[in-house]
Amino acid sequence: MITWATFPFVRYTPALILGIVGYLYLGASWPELWPATVVLAGCSMVLIFWAVRQRTPAAADAAGLLSLLSIVALGATLTQRATESRRADHLYRFGDTVECYQAVVDEATVVRAATYATTLKVQAVRVAGRWRRATGGVRVSLPRVAGIAQPQYGEVWLIRGHPDPSKPPLNPGEFDYARYLEYRQVYHQQYIHPDQYRVLRNSPPNILIYWSMRAAAQLDGVFRHYISAKREYAIASALVLGIKDDVDLATKQAYTATGTTHIMAVSGLQVGLLFAAMSWVLRKLFGRVKGFLLWSSLVGLGVIWSYAFLTGLSASVLRATVMFTVIIIGRALGRQDSIFNTLGVAAFGLLVWNPFLVADVGFQLSFLAVLSIVYVQPRIAGWLDVEAYFYARRRPWQPKAVQWAWRGSGWFLDKVWQAVALSLAAQVATFGLGLYYFHQFPFSFLFSNLVAVPISSGAVYVGLALLAVKGLMAGIGLLLPAGAAWWLDLLPRFIAWAFESMVWMFNEYIFLISRYFSGWVVRDIHVSALQTVLLFGIIGAGLAWLNTRRLGWLRGMALLLCCYGGSRVAEARAVAPTEEFIVYSIPRRSAVGFWQGAAAEFVTPDSLPLTETERTYRLLPGIIRRAARRTAYRVGWRGCTVPVQRLSDPDSAKPALYFRPGPVVLARWRGLRVAFVSNQISTATRPAPVDVLVLRRNARLKPETVAAVFGPQVRVVFDSSCKIWYVARQDSLLRAQGFRTWDVTARGAFRCAPPLAAR
Repeated sequence: MITWATFPFVRYTPALILGIVGYLYLGASWPELWPATVVLAGCSMVLIFWAVRQRTPAAADAAGLLSLLSIVALGATLTQRATESRRADHLYRFGDTVECYQAVVDEATVVRAATYATTLKVQAVRVAGRWRRATGGVRVSLPRVAGIAQPQYGEVWLIRGHPDPSKPPLNPGEFDYARYLEYRQVYHQQYIHPDQYRVLRNSPPNILIYWSMRAAAQLDGVFRHYISAKREYAIASALVLGIKDDVDLATKQAYTATGTTHIMAVSGLQVGLLFAAMSWVLRKLFGRVKGFLLWSSLVGLGVIWSYAFLTGLSASVLRATVMFTVIIIGRALGRQDSIFNTLGVAAFGLLVWNPFLVADVGFQLSFLAVLSIVYVQPRIAGWLDVEAYFYARRRPWQPKAVQWAWRGSGWFLDKVWQAVALSLAAQVATFGLGLYYFHQFPFSFLFSNLVAVPISSGAVYVGLALLAVKGLMAGIGLLLPAGAAWWLDLLPRFIAWAFESMVWMFNEYIFLISRYFSGWVVRDIHVSALQTVLLFGIIGAGLAWLNTRRLGWLRGMALLLCCYGGSRVAEARAVAPTEEFIVYSIPRRSAVGFWQGAAAEFVTPDSLPLTETERTYRLLPGIIRRAARRTAYRVGWRGCTVPVQRLSDPDSAKPALYFRPGPVVLARWRGLRVAFVSNQISTATRPAPVDVLVLRRNARLKPETVAAVFGPQVRVVFDSSCKIWYVARQDSLLRAQGFRTWDVTARGAFRCAPPLAAR
């Protein structure tokens, strides 16, 4: 059991997190918190001094509880103070009055197939012809076309026009990108055309980060020069430097399906490998030198922080570096036995520096995985003593070769078992988060990690060796004649060949696992935030029971299982009777859905099907949230079970299998009448009163035509195939005549329940 006095930050850090999370979800309208926090902290200090003199358990408990309450208040206060949108000069305060603004590129650019994406920090805005100081972040995208240079960190831009507030999710269940940006203090977005901005100068907000990014770009150039295969270069750069711009979609999907995406991010794995290798070398060479622990720790800190600098000081590597820094300092001070408290100190410091890290997926996964490995891995590994089993099979009369075979087999299989235990331990704590964020769980993670992680770990060492040797040879080349360059390049080329071969090897292995174990991935799982907390509670209660063997923990575990099962049943009952017609918001596309409980039929009135990307990001989240088990996709109404007909057809609705859509399509679904118009019609068209009119492809309709043909009470919906200028013009005309309108591009998906659903 934990002796709480020995692990103070095991109490403090959860209290701080509770305050941060409380403010994130409930604190939007709270007043200034710092005065109350200061008073509370003062009272807790007084109570602590009083409790020390009383020396009674009740006094100590009261002082401890008040101290924890003070830390909860501190978490909320820090989050409130870190929220930039509360500032009087924030970009939010100026709204649409901004004529132009000046901002600096504050982040590494993400290179996509058709765009560049980066974040700008606003410095000033011009309102009514006057420049005013302003703050705020803007997420911008630029077209990736000829003549547009990739944005560089530190560039100061002058942008014409004003950014728009980040849009909330436009479709049911869609990823909340606006909230994701808010946690990074970015509240606006803008698509910038080439003639809309110009670069004024280069003035990096942080010179250290600027040179760090320059160094990372230079090192990336080494990999680009020596590694010829595009896929292997992309993984090599991601593995060692954390640069993932060139990783293609197929590779990302393969790594996600096998549970090995952590390999493509510079984080605790790379920092830990570097520190372990450096410690091993120093121990072998100088392990007997006086004061070895202290000065080797200083060397270790220098190495991992140098690596963080050379990889661009990204958020993930900084998080891992800070965590290992605290661990190294704890070891140097002789506190390596309190690893839980050490990790608590690291998390506490990071959250004080940036409270919004608590919502960062990488932060959550990193600390939970390390905690689980530290606590669970030794217990799983203790289930089997593989080395002792094989060692016991040795006999004195056996030949030396046989004895060495028993010993070698025991050593090797013990290492394999230790790796299996580590992989299982990491999954114990991250299981719930994997379901919550990624909606899937790959059961093939054991096979993939068992081979890919050791090979990729070795590849990290070889990749770092390539960079070190290349730098050394470049320095030597400065002192030698130009003719020596070819000879000096032989060793880097050999190391690069070995590096590329290793990257190719584990790449091929990952693709092999993803192909042959594709059925081992449980996909499309939806768990709510409450259910994720319950899963953590169930796992925690189970671990506590295994440690203490007290039946109370089993009772708690059973109660949490009942709560979790009840929440799943309640969700299923809520979804089962749901019937809904949805017009989806998908850029430049027309797409509608007919939902009946856990069944859905999606139709694209155009003759082009949705792309895999459009399905994955626009429709799949809603499918997962509703736990839909039967889904169908129809193109151009062919094969659709919903009765449809053209307005010009005098007959009743024809089977959709033989249906040829015209400029006006009528659909009747469970009493809901829907018309789809994609071209101009006149008032002479046969009247067909409907409940919803979906305008597509900038259909030219006058308000009087809409009233005459479809009825004066019809709800008019502009789908995503309509242009912005068209919607602005038609919307004002229709509203002036009393029609209710809905623009799915600006307001998100249109949702409507059929009349029969209310019966």
